[in-house]
Amino acid sequence: MDLQRRFEQLVGTYSGKKPGWADIERAYSGKGRHYHTLEHLETMFRWADQITDQLDDREVIDWAIFYHDIVYNVFRKDNEEQSAAFAKKVLADLGVVPDRVERCVRHIQATQQHQWSDDHDCNYLLDMDLGILGSERERYELYTQQIRKEYRIFPDLLYKPGRKKVIDHLLGLDSIYKTEYFRALFEGQARNNLKWELSFL
Repeated sequence: MDLQRRFEQLVGTYSGKKPGWADIERAYSGKGRHYHTLEHLETMFRWADQITDQLDDREVIDWAIFYHDIVYNVFRKDNEEQSAAFAKKVLADLGVVPDRVERCVRHIQATQQHQWSDDHDCNYLLDMDLGILGSERERYELYTQQIRKEYRIFPDLLYKPGRKKVIDHLLGLDSIYKTEYFRALFEGQARNNLKWELSFL
């Protein structure tokens, strides 16, 4: 998948101050990133392509995918807010209409808590973001290793309780996935994967 071409086509429909692909590439290719990378974006776009006809505003979803993890620092608790603020400035400078800018901001902010949203498209974005949880066990195990590498600065004494808290939260939800489409695809496998990981923490 040519992410750069996709990004430049999205940007090309506007006449304002155009953001460069280099900002995206630099952020998602940072040396501290092992899961939240360009590959993560590619995976989300593949799913978005499969459900385009179910989305109200595909363009806003595309913006949200590109920018939802543009800021990612394991020492911070406001990555989503910072990513949303980054996206807001870029889209406003580009000339995206305010309603779309604000919708994109809300989508990105929602990836912090992953709570059900009244916004139909937002729920699809959240499900795409967590699609990895429902992957086959081999891929899920690799994902757990990638996440651990991103948090390698923290010893197991700190990392494991934090990771356990995240898993307990997800397993405590009535449904991990917000949309029927992704529930049908991934809910059962995601719960099995999370319980498997939990047994090692």
